[in-house]
Amino acid sequence: MRVLLIEEDARRCAHIRQRLVSWRPQAELIVHRPVSQGALAPDFLAQGFDAVLLAEEWPGGRGLSWVRDLSARAGFAPLVLLCGKDQGAARDAAALGAYALRREELEEETFARILAAAEQRQSHARALWRSSSAGRATQRFGDAFIRGYRCIRRLASGSSTDLYLAESERAGTLVALKVARDRQDESQQPVDAFQRFLQEYEIVQRIDSDAVVRLYDLGVSDEHAWLVMEYFPRGDLRRRMRRGGLNPREALRYALAIARALTAVHAAGVLHRDLKPGNVMLRSDGSIALIDFGLSKDAALALDITDTGTIFGTPHYMSPEQGHAEAIDARSDLYSLGVILFEMLTGSKPFRAENPMAIVYKHRKEAVPPLPEKFAALQELIDRLLAKSPAQRFASAAELAAELRATLESWRARAAQR
Repeated sequence: MRVLLIEEDARRCAHIRQRLVSWRPQAELIVHRPVSQGALAPDFLAQGFDAVLLAEEWPGGRGLSWVRDLSARAGFAPLVLLCGKDQGAARDAAALGAYALRREELEEETFARILAAAEQRQSHARALWRSSSAGRATQRFGDAFIRGYRCIRRLASGSSTDLYLAESERAGTLVALKVARDRQDESQQPVDAFQRFLQEYEIVQRIDSDAVVRLYDLGVSDEHAWLVMEYFPRGDLRRRMRRGGLNPREALRYALAIARALTAVHAAGVLHRDLKPGNVMLRSDGSIALIDFGLSKDAALALDITDTGTIFGTPHYMSPEQGHAEAIDARSDLYSLGVILFEMLTGSKPFRAENPMAIVYKHRKEAVPPLPEKFAALQELIDRLLAKSPAQRFASAAELAAELRATLESWRARAAQR
């Protein structure tokens, strides 16, 4: 059994967890704190949960108001309102199709009876959904039928993949689901879409860092490879930059977070090779996560999905050595981070041209553009990050992180004196 609890009070959460586990030792309780985490996503139906418990009230909110909203979502999991002495709330919840459980009943058999009823109701609803024509239609992602995932909408299309927003029954959350558009067949080369997804999955699973995207699942359906990953409703750093208003401290904080992420990535023997704002995702709590390890080079795996002498990556963010298909190491990713920091500070990329090869040429030959005068104190940092020779850059992401932390503290102190 899996239960979602919407509650702020830590002691009540602990008590409900204890009661649930004493009844069902293998049960899982997931807590959503409405004050700190906000409302549930509009597309979320809690299909991966057997029941959703809601506190009667919390600072600034009431469970009954949430019951009204959530019960109106067709297909939402069974709702259980944890009531106090207000019998009116219990009657209103029942009128909306929800169960009502008084606090004193948490200690009684009523607790188990109501949750068992909710579980049975949800199990029946799942079975109907899976077997119905409408349910089967929502499990189709383009030409691929992927069981256990509800397709909500397509988010983006790339040259060879489509990205969808979906709800995962297994993960109990909204996810991003990437589907390879090309079918897999015996005539393809050994390095195909599934192998790319598999390598990316294995790489990410081995990196010990919360600053890397969570990957949940992968497989092949109807001869289409697919990969399931964490969904980021706040979007990426590129979107944040387009909104404007990034001050130096924010830019340095993001750069520091990326440097720390790269420290873990490089410690796992992985080079990202496609670091850019679109591959830096923003979580709801303000933290970042690196995504898209499909072009990464993994020293621990025998398979290298790119051929020697072939250029892969995004020209605006590639180091000079990467742009010329030369051997690269961790300092190439640091160069890419330097481009991102320059763009966060100035709103533009350091090297621009009308075609990719001209951009690659400028990365190798042109001097680093000066920052605006108000950012002059950061010029030395930018120059070192964007040095043409890797030997002149920071030796590691850890060394860069230390420098960024010191620079950020210095910038904060300077701002406090103004």
